[in-house]
Amino acid sequence: MADSLRIGIAGLGTVGSSLVRILQQRSNELAITCGRAIEIIAVSARDRSRDRGIDLSGITWFDTPEELAEKADIDVFVELVGGASGAAEDAVRAALSRGLHVVTANKALLAKHGVELAKLAEEKGALLNFEAAVAGGIPIIKALRESLTGNHVSRIYGIMNGTCNYILTKMEKEGLSFEACLKEAQRLGYAEADPAFDIEGNDTAHKLAILTTLAFGSKIAADDIYLEGITNISIEDIQAAADLGYRIKLLGVAQLTESGIEQRVHPTMVPLDSVIAQVDGVTNAVAVESDILGELLMVGPGAGGNATASAVLGDVADIAKSRPGAQQVPVLGRPAKSLTDYRRAKMKSHEGGYFIRLTVKDKAGVFASIATRMAENNISLESIVQRSQVPTEEKAQTIILVTHATMEDAIRKAVKAIKSEKYLVSEPQVIRIERT
Repeated sequence: MADSLRIGIAGLGTVGSSLVRILQQRSNELAITCGRAIEIIAVSARDRSRDRGIDLSGITWFDTPEELAEKADIDVFVELVGGASGAAEDAVRAALSRGLHVVTANKALLAKHGVELAKLAEEKGALLNFEAAVAGGIPIIKALRESLTGNHVSRIYGIMNGTCNYILTKMEKEGLSFEACLKEAQRLGYAEADPAFDIEGNDTAHKLAILTTLAFGSKIAADDIYLEGITNISIEDIQAAADLGYRIKLLGVAQLTESGIEQRVHPTMVPLDSVIAQVDGVTNAVAVESDILGELLMVGPGAGGNATASAVLGDVADIAKSRPGAQQVPVLGRPAKSLTDYRRAKMKSHEGGYFIRLTVKDKAGVFASIATRMAENNISLESIVQRSQVPTEEKAQTIILVTHATMEDAIRKAVKAIKSEKYLVSEPQVIRIERT
């Protein structure tokens, strides 16, 4: 049997502690499967005295991740600290500069510095694995980097944030407000005390940017994503979607078009009978459309100690199975130097149409005005639904429009024109209807 693979783990939170536990409990099984033992040599964490329910005796402690990366006698540096910059970035750069292999679950780091880190890893002949950075335990990174080689991917989309999916699921099933469901998610530990990064769509955007690069071979462009979160989704939207045969999900969508790459994160109405509409709670799902395979849908736990640790362990095991001199899989699916510049697609027709909810003053001429503004922008309406009066200081009613496929720019212009008419009681709600 080959010499053991020596690893250092920076960060002993939920994921790090789960990883240590699994490695210790299944050491014999892993040695047989990987052809060599995997040995934890060193760790770093903020608090040495904290009881994590794991045995750390005989393992060398370092005060900082950077010190572990620079000085530990290891083969693999596992970064579970988090953050786009600071200690995580410095430690990963230090480890790669030494020629150490790196495993990370840090999507923020990769979204910001992924191309640079990939170049450094390839220059040093080191592996940089990051399965756990996107969709938790779902092996979507391995699928895109290896299993789908030779396929031309045209579109990738999915539910990539468990916090948002839990909130939307609970709103629908229990008829509760967004605020009430967010508080429950925080109580259960699904949402942070400051949940903005999740509910405003930033977490999904980071993950989508990484998948876009793997799917299309372009440089990571996390700052060039159309972004909407779920904070404006009301129980009225949830109920209206159900009445129309849809369910609302926060989707990240990337697709290749003739004019470039389209990346967007936003609430989306998906048909009730679609597979992705059935993905509830904190579960994630990622779909890939390609020319040879067709459509691949992967569903599984998107977060949590064991799910994320499983993905990290898979990356470590891949390194343990590799041998010196063997051809390495490029970090981002192709050599970093061959990645193309990101080219943003022009606005185009949206295949699934739009849901528009308007709360308007109950007076003559409103219906005609709305229809006129839509016609002026060449927007064809599939249906118009008038709902009962809503409680406001003045008489008001809700009008729901469902459009046929149309231009994004046309929708924006029509809604802007409607707002200028001064008969809206509240801000209009616009949600895409997505083909899935």
